[in-house]
Amino acid sequence: MIAEAERRFPVRIRVGAPPDGLGSRLDRIKVCLDENCGASGWAITPSGTRGVLNDAISIYFADATLASAFVARWCAGHKVEAAGGVFQVRENEPTPQVGATLHRTP
Repeated sequence: MIAEAERRFPVRIRVGAPPDGLGSRLDRIKVCLDENCGASGWAITPSGTRGVLNDAISIYFADATLASAFVARWCAGHKVEAAGGVFQVRENEPTPQVGATLHRTP
């Protein structure tokens, strides 16, 4: 699974899980990834040594723009830089996306 994701997707980010885990937030992250990257445009795997309980996940993207947008939306804003190579998931929920209103030209 990890080797396949590394082969298919050139961009990887590592996201640290909070001490209590990602819980239902992981489902919302997956829905967001499907909506923005397409169902086959991303992959998620455990991060770290294979077979060891991990406190992080790796998310693979087709391009750096999608990865950057994910980090801006789902990772802690005041700690966007990685700590030890791992982004931290924000404590609060991201602001819901609102579609642009229709624009009329005169």
